[in-house]
Amino acid sequence: MSKKKVIITQSNYIPWKGYFDSFQLADEVILYDDMQYTKRDWRNRNQIKTPQGTQWLSIPVEVKGKYFQAIKDTKVSENKWKQKHWRSIQVNYAKSPFIKEYHDILEDLYLNCEEEYLSLINYRFLKGINQILGIETPIRFSSDFTLVEGKTERLVDLCKQIGGTDYYTGPAAKDYMDESLFEQEGIKVHYLDYSGYKEYPQLFSPFVHGVTILDLILNVGSAVTNYMKNF
Repeated sequence: MSKKKVIITQSNYIPWKGYFDSFQLADEVILYDDMQYTKRDWRNRNQIKTPQGTQWLSIPVEVKGKYFQAIKDTKVSENKWKQKHWRSIQVNYAKSPFIKEYHDILEDLYLNCEEEYLSLINYRFLKGINQILGIETPIRFSSDFTLVEGKTERLVDLCKQIGGTDYYTGPAAKDYMDESLFEQEGIKVHYLDYSGYKEYPQLFSPFVHGVTILDLILNVGSAVTNYMKNF
């Protein structure tokens, strides 16, 4: 039986390099957009480097009270964010070695973004960055599947629906996931290791690993995969 490596993850906005390393590792990715949207998290924001330190780029979204709101149902509250974010990138990476090379690609991703829902905005940027990195892993949405009850049960069933034999997840999942349910279905669980990344030439010291992957792309260009693990 051939192996099929699956990752089920919430979508993030222009995430860091470790996120894309996991995409390259997988045979298929499911964006878990049925999960609850959480404030002050990576769903709608990420960090860039500036002369004054790291800076958040946050997509403004509508949050309706304190009741459950799925990521897939979360809408943008105003449309000027894309011009603001693109301007921030242009200003703070004006002296990066590869800003000219990726200018048109990134400008298109931002200024021609017409999506209103956060899931679709994140998907647009994930696909665009995947193209830059040469990642061809298929991406699907959890909302395209029939979902069963139970936190771990749902993950196991999603793996089964796409024929997954190996499930990869972040180390934090150890605190809430019941591995035995995967074992009962013959699915092996693997925990991703985000340590050991080497530093790259980065504007504005001190060096920071956890910023958006756009920082890595604009600083090293086509050598980006030399600073990742699964390429």
